[in-house]
Amino acid sequence: MAIKNQVKYLSTTALSKELKMGVKDVFQVLLDNDYITRVNEKWELTENGKQSGGITKKHPKIGEYIAWQEDLKTNTMFKTSNEILLNATALSAHFGVSKFKMNPILSELGFIQKSVKGWTVTKLGLSIGGEQLEYDRTGVPYVNWPESILKNKRLLETIRELEGNEPVEPKRISEDQNSLGFREKFVAKHRSADGHYVRSRAEMLIDNWLYMSEIAHAYERKLPIEEDVYTDFYLPVGKYT
Repeated sequence: MAIKNQVKYLSTTALSKELKMGVKDVFQVLLDNDYITRVNEKWELTENGKQSGGITKKHPKIGEYIAWQEDLKTNTMFKTSNEILLNATALSAHFGVSKFKMNPILSELGFIQKSVKGWTVTKLGLSIGGEQLEYDRTGVPYVNWPESILKNKRLLETIRELEGNEPVEPKRISEDQNSLGFREKFVAKHRSADGHYVRSRAEMLIDNWLYMSEIAHAYERKLPIEEDVYTDFYLPVGKYT
């Protein structure tokens, strides 16, 4: 005869220890998700709580208490992160740049995009942990970031460029390594309307058109991917597709 696995139950206090959360926080999550309710200064199971495996137990010393099947700790309602999320102001303070420049920098990298009001995260931004939020009072969207963004390779390179520390010269796929470098052949001496120095009159016309059309762009930007790939003109991901 097969022996069924015995279901293990945890008190809410024990559950909070498993989740590494405060007991009050766990009770609040259970309350918010209609697993429990408060009746006459006492916690009681709701129908939803019962259907989710909650039961009432009795203890000779403490009396009745609610217990939960152990697998409840994997429920997504307890999905929390001990990692601190950083807003644009915190990022600007960390990197020492103006708080008014931080979101445009993230936008140029394709991590966020300008909304009618505020900023929204792109697919690329989501892939590096960006979290879409909005202000309670105004509903204006904004994005917070995990601490890992402080070590993001592309962001660090952009900050270094802003500080005047130019990155190592990239290699063009079509460039012959034994010949004179591309940048030595074609010096960026054509100044576009937005201040970019480009390498030809044709590139200057393109840059001017993008600027006059109010399209955010960068010139000779390393793409925000792991491979070392550069592009002549870069438009942030998700904004113009």
